[in-house]
Amino acid sequence: MDSGRFCFLADRYYEDFPDEYLMRNKEVVDGVLRDRPCFFVFQDSVTPEILWLVPISSNYAKYKALYDKKVERYKKCNTIRFGEVLGKQAAFLIQNICPVTKEYIREVYVDKNGVEIQIDGRIAQDVITNAREVLAISKRGTKIIFPDANAIHKALCERVVSAKSEKALAGSVESV
Repeated sequence: MDSGRFCFLADRYYEDFPDEYLMRNKEVVDGVLRDRPCFFVFQDSVTPEILWLVPISSNYAKYKALYDKKVERYKKCNTIRFGEVLGKQAAFLIQNICPVTKEYIREVYVDKNGVEIQIDGRIAQDVITNAREVLAISKRGTKIIFPDANAIHKALCERVVSAKSEKALAGSVESV
């Protein structure tokens, strides 16, 4: 999946990584079960098989107020960013970022014509830049992300390495 696209998570992700701080999949809106949240995707800089997902929210006013409070207190806020998605203001919640592999992506977010949703490249770059900065801070031990993204990332990295080893071993056995 390309960086800068949007997707929805499979329920299995929440089963395999039961973290109470992960934004829940599916919610009831006006009595109807909806796919929420939608996630903005970008690739891990070290392990390309891992994708980072930043949930987006249409509750712009709520997160703008939170952003303003953080800026007032810390003079900066890189855990929440803003941009337009499908013509509406949205908040990109880097504070709720989580890593996945492709197997956990249920579907890509498409418009009514079946075209994958995209955003302006400047917004995408702003979100990715700030997310990478937040991830670096988190890796140094600061609790800046709500879910335990580092533990999930470590588990996914181990799975990726294991899968590569199994594939290499199967390839060497076939060549004998």
